[in-house]
Amino acid sequence: MSLPDPVLDRARWEPVVEKVRAELLTPVGLRSLARGHPDYRASYHGDLRTRDAAYHEGTIWSWLIGPFVDAWLKLHGDRAAARRFLDGLVAHLGDACVGQVSEVFDAEAPYAPRGCVAQAWGIAEMLRVMLKTQG
Repeated sequence: MSLPDPVLDRARWEPVVEKVRAELLTPVGLRSLARGHPDYRASYHGDLRTRDAAYHEGTIWSWLIGPFVDAWLKLHGDRAAARRFLDGLVAHLGDACVGQVSEVFDAEAPYAPRGCVAQAWGIAEMLRVMLKTQG
């Protein structure tokens, strides 16, 4: 849905966006796996092996906010409402590395920043969406 030429039939957009919003959306990006899945991990911590096991099992990825907002905008078109999906990332700009967005976050509140403290694709997607939703 977020692609320039979506491959999903338009009739399916609303249930997909709503399911992603309800199950995966957080203030700082999208979870990589829903809470109810048996492999879900609430935090990204520990030694390398433990972190690697959690990397795609619930850990939040900041950059995924961009494709979510793109899909949401195609469905709803409300730029002001879409901009509010960035509030958590904007608030995060002073947390781990001033003016940057962390790579990943724990899957549950308080959504502790983890991984790289200045991830290019995280800040790039936040800035791209900010421009897309302005004014």
